[in-house]
Amino acid sequence: MIIAAMKTLNALPIAAFLFGGLAVAASAPAPKPAAAPAAPKAAAASIPPIVVTVTNPMAAPRAQETITLSLAELVKQAPGFDGRKAIVTNKRGKEILSQLVDTNGDLKHDELVFQTDLAAKGTATFKIKTGERKPAKVDQYKVYGRFVRERFDDFAWENDRVAHRMYGKALETHPKEPLTSSGIDTWVKRVPRLVINDWFMTGNYHKDHGEGADYYSVGKSRGTGGLGIWAGGKLIVSKNFTSSRVLANGPIRLVFELSYAPWDAAGSKISETKRVTLDAGSQWNRMESTFTGHKGALSVGIGISKHPDSKVTVADSAMRVWEPLDGGKAGNLGTAIVVPGAKLEEHHGDSEYLVVTQVPSSGHLVYYMGSAWDRARKIRNEAAWTKEVQSLASRVAEPVKVSLAVGK
Repeated sequence: MIIAAMKTLNALPIAAFLFGGLAVAASAPAPKPAAAPAAPKAAAASIPPIVVTVTNPMAAPRAQETITLSLAELVKQAPGFDGRKAIVTNKRGKEILSQLVDTNGDLKHDELVFQTDLAAKGTATFKIKTGERKPAKVDQYKVYGRFVRERFDDFAWENDRVAHRMYGKALETHPKEPLTSSGIDTWVKRVPRLVINDWFMTGNYHKDHGEGADYYSVGKSRGTGGLGIWAGGKLIVSKNFTSSRVLANGPIRLVFELSYAPWDAAGSKISETKRVTLDAGSQWNRMESTFTGHKGALSVGIGISKHPDSKVTVADSAMRVWEPLDGGKAGNLGTAIVVPGAKLEEHHGDSEYLVVTQVPSSGHLVYYMGSAWDRARKIRNEAAWTKEVQSLASRVAEPVKVSLAVGK
């Protein structure tokens, strides 16, 4: 039986399997040693955190200030830094909400933004690390904008405080209410949640159902902060925008562009691309208009609609308006434009208040457009609106100071 068992070669592998290295048969080939594991690739050098110090130079506090960091600058501080994995932590080491922003539409991130409160002359410190970025939750989104094809090519946008829209090409041939206007509509809202999709879905937004409404009349006027070319003592305006693109859409910052087809003005065919930036918690849109096709100096008129019982004030590179809505039954609205450092000439007309200023030789004009509804309970009266307009001008003149350093 022993000899028979030795001749039964099939039993040997079974014994080897059952008992591992304890079962060895002279007639079976020795098992090959396991291949040594491949040597691990050299670990990437550890990327140190980048310390961000933010200082408020003003003798007044700043709430919900948006901090913008260039990813290229972060890489200079820490070579090998991967902006796609950037996370922001506060001084307690807790991750805070941030957003990566593509500024030019090449589908590559260029900036990292986050928000903080700053005391008067105050300083705050943060760390930028690499890690796993968590997608923002729906309720963390405080800005939103989109092309509204179903409403004859509107472009509508909002944050947790304000809402606006501009008019696209299809509205020019609306079968019942055609409108050609490059003015800017202002909606009022009393709730922080995003509402424009719901309002367009129901189509019932000219009456306040507890969230706000569209009480503002634009027509062919400039609305709140629309513009035109000023030449020969008159305003020459474009038609409705012809194309749009969204570059960033929250949760903190919205960036989009509207393009206008060339129109005859000042002896030239002038075209405009308007870039709008709106941050969470702000009453203000940053407007950047880029003009092409003009020859020599170019002046523009920037306007605000003139409605019954409205009051206008032009001072310190700003124009602000305070007016009742729906005859005062819907509260009061403040609107304003601020053109930092510019000289403004008043040329008010029947349908709009207008200020004229010169476009820099670069062809890029930056200004700010804002609004506030007293029933939103943030800015409750004309005096408070005046203070907010002046504060915006001061914040633009004295931006926060940001320094970067490699941490440990």
